[in-house]
Amino acid sequence: MMYSPLAIKRRHVLGDLYGKCDNIVSVPVYLENAEGEMIGYADESLGHYADAFLFHLPEDVCKKLSTGHFVYSFNYDFSNPKDTVPIRKRRVTLTSICLTGRKGPETASKPVQKVKAVV
Repeated sequence: MMYSPLAIKRRHVLGDLYGKCDNIVSVPVYLENAEGEMIGYADESLGHYADAFLFHLPEDVCKKLSTGHFVYSFNYDFSNPKDTVPIRKRRVTLTSICLTGRKGPETASKPVQKVKAVV
C-alpha cells in the first residue's frame, strides 16, 4: 500500500483544541474509531514554525481527507492531571486522531416535491 504525506494546518484540524494542545511527536490515526485498525500516523515533522500536522496515510484516504470527506475526532489526556486550572483551560496531549466520514446527500432527508394540482 502506498503512503502519501499530507500537510494540514493545526488550526484546521484541532479547531477549539488548537490553543490547548501540546506539540506531538507521532499520533496514530484511525478510521471511524480508535478500536479499529490503525491506518497511519500524524506528526509535526515539518518543524516548529510550519504549524501543521503531516498525515502519513494511504493515498486514497489522503485524497478524501484533502477534499473534506472526513470529520476529525480526538482522544486525549490532560498534560498535567493534577493541575488546579479549570478543565476548559487545561493543556491536553493527543493520544489518537479518528477520521469519521461525513454524511452524504443520500443519507440526508430529501425535501418533499411540491406538485401543482390541475383543475
